[in-house]
Amino acid sequence: MRLVLAVILCKVLRFIGGLVGKGSSLPGQFALKVCPGALGRVKLPPHIIAVTGSNGKTSTVEMTAAILKAGGRRVVYNKEGSNQIEGVATLILSNCTLGGKMRGDVLLLESDERYARHTFRWFHPTHFVITNLYRDQLTRNGHPEWVFDAVKAAIFPETTLVLNADDPLSSCFAIGHDPDKVKWFGLDECSISTKEHRGVYHDGARCPVCKGRMEYTCYHFAHIGHYSCPACGHRRHNTDFAATALDLKEGRLTINGETDITLAFKSIYNVYNILAAWSVCALAGVDKEAMAGVINNYMLKNGRMITFRLGKHRGILLTSKHENSVAYDTNLAYIAGTDKPCTVLVIVDAISRKYFTGETSWLWDIDFDQLKSPNVQRVMLYGKYCNDLAVRFKYGQVPADKVEVGESIATAAEYLKENGDEDVYVVTCFSDRDKLLAHAEKD
Repeated sequence: MRLVLAVILCKVLRFIGGLVGKGSSLPGQFALKVCPGALGRVKLPPHIIAVTGSNGKTSTVEMTAAILKAGGRRVVYNKEGSNQIEGVATLILSNCTLGGKMRGDVLLLESDERYARHTFRWFHPTHFVITNLYRDQLTRNGHPEWVFDAVKAAIFPETTLVLNADDPLSSCFAIGHDPDKVKWFGLDECSISTKEHRGVYHDGARCPVCKGRMEYTCYHFAHIGHYSCPACGHRRHNTDFAATALDLKEGRLTINGETDITLAFKSIYNVYNILAAWSVCALAGVDKEAMAGVINNYMLKNGRMITFRLGKHRGILLTSKHENSVAYDTNLAYIAGTDKPCTVLVIVDAISRKYFTGETSWLWDIDFDQLKSPNVQRVMLYGKYCNDLAVRFKYGQVPADKVEVGESIATAAEYLKENGDEDVYVVTCFSDRDKLLAHAEKD
């Protein structure tokens, strides 16, 4: 009876929340108060796919859902991105019959890396995709190795792990796991690979297993690449699913040497998200033709990349998680790699949507020097923390005469509306995204 009441309550609150544009977590929160063990009592589909990591969760889940649907699966997934236990409970219980059987062939979950152990206390994924582990939200997550320990508690022997072979820390999840239940994705050495590390810091300099000095034959970005530890033997695994050729400038990707993909978004992040989605969908039995048909020229719908008009400017907003320097670095590299003259607007106005912090030390981890690229004509630093940004740029290599500083985002938008016609790239977080878009015309 408690389960039936929890399902009814969740459905009702979900419906009401839908009317007011909310309700992704609250229904599950109340339902779990009525029946705390509800998630362990419902009958789930045969395929339960979870995705976690510092970056790429939402994008990987979106593409995975699209591929599975094209392959004829009925997919239930948390498209709103509500990825803690209350949001997962809302998703599952609102898609259950009163008898507690969940509809669909596949349950696909974006899972918060810190709270996965709470969600999967009641049921275990059949496949667990771990995209990467980076420095992310210092005030919330601390060090990546602390996050590793949190995720490790959510891994069970019967689960097939789908891991990023190019991330030395994420690959450690395979240690002690059945090798037959670990599948690897990664990028072969290609045109974007370098022999030298790029960036302000190097989190792959030391082996995560023995702390010995790590050796790399190539880097793709940050500490992601082909690594090995001479001391303990921890090394990049051979891949089951690989990007065997990549030309970001032309937007061409080849998977496993046989399937060519055209990239709508020419970002290295996008490549890894595609590989993660491709890998788990192949394991779920979707054929490569169906996967390629979806991924080819796929444009994300989750707001990670938004095009807009601002006066005569064509604008592209690249979502870069505050407190996550790798997210910033990859988007700055994308901008520096374009050929046309442009203006870059960096906005830091509210560091988080969920908690207050004035902690801005993460700005010093970002490789803003990428913006000294000749195609970047002007850099505009705006928002409440514009002066923190300005101090960071003072110690960088971007010429001071290229940099403009101001607090009012509305002022920046009005100035751009009235001046110039070059491309504009906006680099900011979810928390500040709409503060600019409110003054623009979205494409």
